[in-house]
Amino acid sequence: MTVYRILQPLIDEIEQAKSIRSPGWRGSRLSVKTRDGKDLQVEHSNQVWQCDHTLVDILLVDQHGKILSRPWLTTVIDSYSRCIMGINLGYDAPSSQVVALALRHAILPKQYGSEYGLHEEWSTSGLPQHFYTDGGKDFRSNHLQQIGVQLGFVCHLRDRPSEGGSVERPFKTFNTELFSSLPGYTGSNVQERPESAEKEACLTLRQLEQNLVRYIVDNYNQRLDARMGDQTRFQRWESGLIAMPDLLSERDLDICLMKQTRRQIQRGGYLQFENIMYRGELLAGYAGESVVLRYDPRDITKILVYRREGDREVFLARAYAQDLQTEELSLDEAKASSRKVRSAGKAVSNRSILAEVRERETFSTSKKTKKERQKVEQAEVKKAKQSIPVEPEESVDAVSIDNEPGSEMPEVFDYEQMREDYGW
Repeated sequence: MTVYRILQPLIDEIEQAKSIRSPGWRGSRLSVKTRDGKDLQVEHSNQVWQCDHTLVDILLVDQHGKILSRPWLTTVIDSYSRCIMGINLGYDAPSSQVVALALRHAILPKQYGSEYGLHEEWSTSGLPQHFYTDGGKDFRSNHLQQIGVQLGFVCHLRDRPSEGGSVERPFKTFNTELFSSLPGYTGSNVQERPESAEKEACLTLRQLEQNLVRYIVDNYNQRLDARMGDQTRFQRWESGLIAMPDLLSERDLDICLMKQTRRQIQRGGYLQFENIMYRGELLAGYAGESVVLRYDPRDITKILVYRREGDREVFLARAYAQDLQTEELSLDEAKASSRKVRSAGKAVSNRSILAEVRERETFSTSKKTKKERQKVEQAEVKKAKQSIPVEPEESVDAVSIDNEPGSEMPEVFDYEQMREDYGW
């Protein structure tokens, strides 16, 4: 009884700690607690992924140098290795569609061109068994549950907000080591925000994404894991795999792409989306039909076209933006360009319409029929006759007529002089 009396406070403290938060790390293993009371034992890579959002403290501009806003960053973290699996960077606020895009980027193998200047490869890919997130409405949506069912993973919610340290810690690292060194950095404290943030802002969304990808691939994922001390985050992820990741095709992950409202296929297989004309080689036979478009907002030069058949969508073809096949154009860049073109088009159109109306009115009043012109001339002559007095004596231009009873002297006018006097 003496032993129990001494140990009871310690036992109560341990039990209370268990009820407040997850057990956390035990040696080299991690355990996370879900909202429904389960403890997920993290034992290998691609077992439990975590996801979260943050508003990046950098002001971005469009391709014309006009300040837009701060972008949102969504990251997907592997809980076993704390390796960043995938990201999504854009202006859209957190939603299930944004989460789906980040998941798609994390699942698929990643390839980047020479413009990124990478020294390492972002070789992480695969499917998780569990998707562990906070209780935001974007993570509780039916859309995300449907993605989990179709791809074969289970969605879990955190029991406590404090259990999201693994996925939230990289945001602070990005801020202090990367974002604070870039132009347009605003800082997380509004009161201490640099006054020159708006003046120095010059990065576009694409340029920020290139800097972020380079930092993650060449720096963050290559750092030693603090828990192990002899492996980088990527090496721990690679060594922690129990099997080679399943390679899924892009078609298998089409459910993760954003949906757009229906569009109608035009003659010749053409489609119009965001003021851009697209053409698909196999779409000419579907002219006049309504279809569903899916696309990656980071590059909309290629869109995927689906046909609704019953309660499912069937892939038809890819459609490519005309004259932009070798370029990259994000959805935000396309919208910014459209706004600029529309504003310029409205100004030009207003001036041209006004000029056209004035020219039309001038033309309609000056273009008269022969009979109307004769009436005008006769009215002018009559007006001139009434305003010019007749001299009693015989003028040079008058014609002499015999003074016969009942005869009158005809009036004769000098039309050349009247034309000069009256301007007709």
